[in-house]
Amino acid sequence: MEVKTSLLDNMIGVGDMVLLEPLSEDSFIENLRNRFDHNEIYTYIGSVVISMNPYRSLPIFTPDKVEEYRNRNFYELSPHIYALADEAYRSLRDQDKDQCILITGESGAGKTEASKLVMSYVAAVCGKGQEVNKVKEQLLQSNPVLEAFGNAKTVRNDNSSRFGKYMDIEFDFKGDPLGGVISNYLLEKSRVVKQPRGERNFHVFYQLLSGASDDTLKKLKLDRDFSKYNYLSLDSAAVNGLDDAANFRTVRNAMQIVGFMEDEVQSVLELVAAVLKLGNIEFKPESRCNGTDESRIKDKNDLKEMCELLGIEQSVLERAFSYRTVEAKLEKVSTTLNVSQAYYARDALAKNLYSRLFSWLVTRINESIKAQAKTRHKVMGVLDIYGFEIFEDNSFEQFIINYCNEKLQQIFIELTLREEQEEYVREGIEWTNIEYFNNAIICDLIENHQNGILAMLDEECLRPGTVTDETFLDKLNTICAEHQHFESRLSKNSKFLTDHSLPHSCFRIQHYAGKVLYRTEGFVDKNNDLLYRDLSQAMYKATHSLIKQLFPEGNPAKVNLKRPPTAGFQFKASVGTLMRNLQTKNPNYIRCIKPNDKKAAHIFTDSLVRHQARYLGLMENVRVRRAGYAFRQAYEPCLERYKMLCKRTWPHWRGPAREGVEVLMADLQAPTEEYSYGRSKIFIRNPRTLFFLEERRRQCLQDLATLIQKIYRGWKCRSHFLLLKESQIVVAAWYRRFAQQKKYKKIKSATTVMQSYARGWQARKLLRELKYQKRCEEAVTTISAFWHGTQVRREYRKFFRANAGKKIYDFTIQRIMQKYFLGLKSTTPSMSPVDMNWPTRPYRFLDGVHTELRRIFHLWRCKKYRSQFTEEQKAVYEEKLEASEIFKDKKTLYPSSVSQPFKGDYLEISKNPKYQKLSSAVDEKVLLADVVNKINRANGKGTPRIFLLTKKSVVLADQKTGQVKASVPLPDLSSVSVSTQSDGFFALRLKEGSASAIKGDFLLSSEHLIEIITKLHRTGATAADSEQLNIDISDEFLVQFKQDKVCVKFIQAAALKNGNSVSCKRKNNRLLEVSVPASA
Repeated sequence: MEVKTSLLDNMIGVGDMVLLEPLSEDSFIENLRNRFDHNEIYTYIGSVVISMNPYRSLPIFTPDKVEEYRNRNFYELSPHIYALADEAYRSLRDQDKDQCILITGESGAGKTEASKLVMSYVAAVCGKGQEVNKVKEQLLQSNPVLEAFGNAKTVRNDNSSRFGKYMDIEFDFKGDPLGGVISNYLLEKSRVVKQPRGERNFHVFYQLLSGASDDTLKKLKLDRDFSKYNYLSLDSAAVNGLDDAANFRTVRNAMQIVGFMEDEVQSVLELVAAVLKLGNIEFKPESRCNGTDESRIKDKNDLKEMCELLGIEQSVLERAFSYRTVEAKLEKVSTTLNVSQAYYARDALAKNLYSRLFSWLVTRINESIKAQAKTRHKVMGVLDIYGFEIFEDNSFEQFIINYCNEKLQQIFIELTLREEQEEYVREGIEWTNIEYFNNAIICDLIENHQNGILAMLDEECLRPGTVTDETFLDKLNTICAEHQHFESRLSKNSKFLTDHSLPHSCFRIQHYAGKVLYRTEGFVDKNNDLLYRDLSQAMYKATHSLIKQLFPEGNPAKVNLKRPPTAGFQFKASVGTLMRNLQTKNPNYIRCIKPNDKKAAHIFTDSLVRHQARYLGLMENVRVRRAGYAFRQAYEPCLERYKMLCKRTWPHWRGPAREGVEVLMADLQAPTEEYSYGRSKIFIRNPRTLFFLEERRRQCLQDLATLIQKIYRGWKCRSHFLLLKESQIVVAAWYRRFAQQKKYKKIKSATTVMQSYARGWQARKLLRELKYQKRCEEAVTTISAFWHGTQVRREYRKFFRANAGKKIYDFTIQRIMQKYFLGLKSTTPSMSPVDMNWPTRPYRFLDGVHTELRRIFHLWRCKKYRSQFTEEQKAVYEEKLEASEIFKDKKTLYPSSVSQPFKGDYLEISKNPKYQKLSSAVDEKVLLADVVNKINRANGKGTPRIFLLTKKSVVLADQKTGQVKASVPLPDLSSVSVSTQSDGFFALRLKEGSASAIKGDFLLSSEHLIEIITKLHRTGATAADSEQLNIDISDEFLVQFKQDKVCVKFIQAAALKNGNSVSCKRKNNRLLEVSVPASA
């Protein structure tokens, strides 16, 4: 069941100022302070919301809060801006009433945040869908763009709106947003060229320099250093809590979402850069020959860069800064500009360029967010505009801002009274006229078409001759001197004999919010807001597409000699349009107040809040609201809230709600003049009556709470007793069950013991009988067996002695052989051929069998091992086997060659490009290629030669050139001689009479001797036309060198001069001695 709540529940202070008792300015401020100290920043004045800026984040704007206030009555929950937004949205959706939300307050009071909260709430509670979400996103993302170009840091606010904004959000019949239209008012364009101390220029300048990429800044001809630009103040360039770089990325993203094209964004940034460049243009005086002064640009670099950005000829813009052309009918007069006039022209161009760019942005956003459907739309307007401003130095801007607030106050009073009157008529309550201050006389003083201040200011600006701020003040003194709300030193209301605070160059207006002193200095110039025609025409000549749109008056084909409208006239027309727009809608008001000037949380300055409450007219608002009936409530919630005060209505009233309220009020004996009955509501005149009802309700609730507590406690005690009783019964039942189970188990255990004893006695008795019977049977069997054995032995004794020995022997031998073979099954060695283990024989008579089995097993496992070889492995092992047959136990070098694989082609003849020529010279497949040393018989020294072995011949070639030195067919080889030592010498013995034997035998030396001799032996054996090659292993053999035979003798030497290497020396003509190290 949903719990009904009310504004009056758990109220801190008074949630609605209409109910404040007693009502005074002090109690009003104290109530605001009390609620502010408890984080209650919203307070009502009827349907008006007062919003205090907390200067910190509060957990009251969450999605849960949105759901809490959704579709709830305005006074049902504690005051909140969501309640007003929900009331406005539901009135628009359900009652088809156009709404407007007016947000006012001074800078720093939180107007911009309030407008964001209203828009975000409406976006959250309205319909969903792809197109609807896109529209909502565009409406919300228009805020960051306008804030970047229209907000600035001031001494009062780090994100102060320096323009007024009115947004019409359009909805369809279902309440879904379709689009919107934005109107902007009075951009503070003077801030572009000059900022007060402690304030900044518009955010976009700092965001661009901080957040743009280096490439973008290079294209825009800008530098990140703020100090290089005259239009940017340096004392407040950095602001705590503001990340300009991140905000720039946010703005770029928002512009993309709203619908800006990339070239449009680039054009906007180029204009912003041009404004910065424009501020750096400086002038110097120069005297002409005729005695007149003119100005010249000091440094033309910034002018050149600006012209490049905008596509303007530099000479055209330079002339526009130096000369001014005045046209009158058919005459043109050109005059020079002095330095001050040139600076005025520069600043006027900068202000106009930026303000027109801002207006173009608003127009461009409107094109993107406007509703596409042509059907009638429901409209909700949100107005975020300056509040009333009273500074120490008030000028033209404050004058027209305060004029706008006067108009808003006028329409506020009118619409509030009209709303009150309409409700009274709707409810059938007699309407009584309410006395209030009508500020129409002040509005007439300012906007009157003939004698108004704005009209006289325009007349003074258009008047020929010398026009100054002093002549304007004189005109005011002449026409407005007798007006009761106007004061100056020469007016009748000034009391200047005693009031010395009124200077001569000022005038004072008694506004609804208090007296404001205006200084007339600058009124005429700011109202004129002139931009020389030469500058407009120069801008129109730019090739930049956007510039042409911003300065259409510069078109020479459309020269208009009519003076452009003044700033005051334009603003007056805009305010008039705004007022007419607001009068067609149902108003909702948010009054924003800032609690202190320090922008700090938890600080409440009475004087500052009192000042704002006065010029916002909050006390006047409360008095207007309380002039009739202070409180009104529908009959159903009123009866629901107070029905416990009467026995006839408690707890349920069966009849109509109005009759129940009438019975209730009659029972309470409230004075009849304090309330009236409308058609659907009860109206209470004095807050005291409401507080009387609330006090009675509080007391009654306490009594009801006591009664409920009593009944609850009795029910709780009875329930506890019944539970204890039920628990006692359960516990007793369980205990009795446990006791009986325990007794039963004890009896059962005793019975079991007795049974076991009895059965044990019976079993033992039976066992004794069975044992006795068994012993008898065994005895009989044994006697019988012995008897039969005796009989058999007597019969077969003569046969047993003749054959028993041989049978026992054969059986024993058979059993031993069986045991032997079974033992071999478990003790058989591994399948490795090199594993020489074999189990020992158990008996000597098995020696032959044991040896034969070992041989057979070894042959079998060698066969199994060989079956795993590939063809290449078989060839390698065959070569190794043949080398073993030739050299094992015959040459000392052999053991060291066993572990070395036979590679064959050590030189990679076919792959090495160095031996390409040699490879092409040998047609057959090379079986072995290695470098050997050919021994010279003259001195015993070796010469490197390439040794090639093919299937048919042996080839010796030069190592460096690859040239073939000798080629010996294998059939011409008779034998090969080697020593028994560890040297690598070998001699190729040629057959006598062969063609190759002319030069004699070859004495060679190689590190792969074993492989070379083995391959020679195998190749010679497989050749069909050759005999078996003989291998002669001896330490002394003869070698035929041409016609002489030389003996080669090998000796062992203990130590050689050249270490462990083999040396060969010639001893005489017939002897070569080869010394081999003993350790080799």
